[in-house]
Amino acid sequence: MALAQEKVYTIDDIYALPDGERAELIDGQIYYMAPPKRIHQRLVHQLERIIGNYIEEKHGDCEVYPAPFAVFLNEDDKTYVEPDISVICDKNKLDDRGCFGAPDWIIEIVSPSTERMDYGIKLFKYRSAKVREYWIVNPSKQVVMVYDFEHELNTKLYSFDDTIPGCIYRDLKINIAGRL
Repeated sequence: MALAQEKVYTIDDIYALPDGERAELIDGQIYYMAPPKRIHQRLVHQLERIIGNYIEEKHGDCEVYPAPFAVFLNEDDKTYVEPDISVICDKNKLDDRGCFGAPDWIIEIVSPSTERMDYGIKLFKYRSAKVREYWIVNPSKQVVMVYDFEHELNTKLYSFDDTIPGCIYRDLKINIAGRL
C-alpha cells in the first residue's frame, strides 16, 4: 500500500492566504503565525529603532526592516520567512517584494508558539543560508542567544540586564532591560 504524500506548498500558497492571515513557508511546509503579544511588539520596535539609529549615525549602508517583511531565503519557491527584524547590507538583494537571499542579521522574538521554530528549524535554515548574525530574544526568560555565524564563534547567552555586543557591528552594544 502506498503512503499518502504530504502536500508541498510554494510561495504562491502564501500569497493566496486570506487577508490578515500570516504564515511562513520552510522547505514547502506552511507554519501559521499567531498574533504577537504587546511585549513582542515593544521589543521589535525598540531593537529596530536602536539598530536603525546606529546605522544612521554611522552613515551605514545597511537597512533595517521589521516584520512583516518578506525574506525569500533560498533560490526556490519553497521557503519564505518573515523575521521579526532583518538587517540587509547588500541592496542588490532588495526589491519591492522584499529580500532575496540571506539578510546579514536576523532577530527573532520568541513566543510560546514559535519557540521550536526559532531555536531549531530557523536556526538551521539561517545558518545554512549564510546569515551572518542571528539573535533569539526570549522575553519570558529574559535572555538573548547570540549566534555569530560569520566568525564561527560559539553561541553566547546574555540576560536582558547585560550589555550585548553586536557581531557585524562590533561597536554596537544593546542593553535590553534599559529599553523596556
